[in-house]
Order: sequence, then structure tokens, then C-alpha cells
Amino acid sequence: MAHRALEAEPEIGTLLPCNVVVRVQGDGATRVDIMDPKAVLQLTGRPEIASIANEVREKLERVLAAI
Repeated sequence: MAHRALEAEPEIGTLLPCNVVVRVQGDGATRVDIMDPKAVLQLTGRPEIASIANEVREKLERVLAAI
């Protein structure tokens, strides 16, 4: 999907939501947070990027739900 986004907007590389944070909370539970691709990629204002962002968010939400 990153490749599709780069093809649509070559300068999007700095906006790609590749940030994942894994941390231990005060109660000892592990928490995983991700950057919201829809929030970041909407900055381009390009519809083809928005559809990719929606797809990425759905996939990331499934991964988070599974862990």
C-alpha cells in the first residue's frame, strides 16, 4: 500500500504512518499504539490517497484487535 501511495503522490514518504509504539503501562499491561493513517494522509487532499489510508487503517485495526 505504501507503494501505491508513493505512485499517487511521490512526496508522501514523510507522511506515511509507519509509527508503532509498544509500551508497558503502570499496571504492567502492554499497550500498542499506532498513528492514524487517515488523520495524517488526509493532509494531501487527494482522493486516491484517502482510499489507501482507509484501507491501511482497517488493516491496522484488525491487527490491534488480534493482539
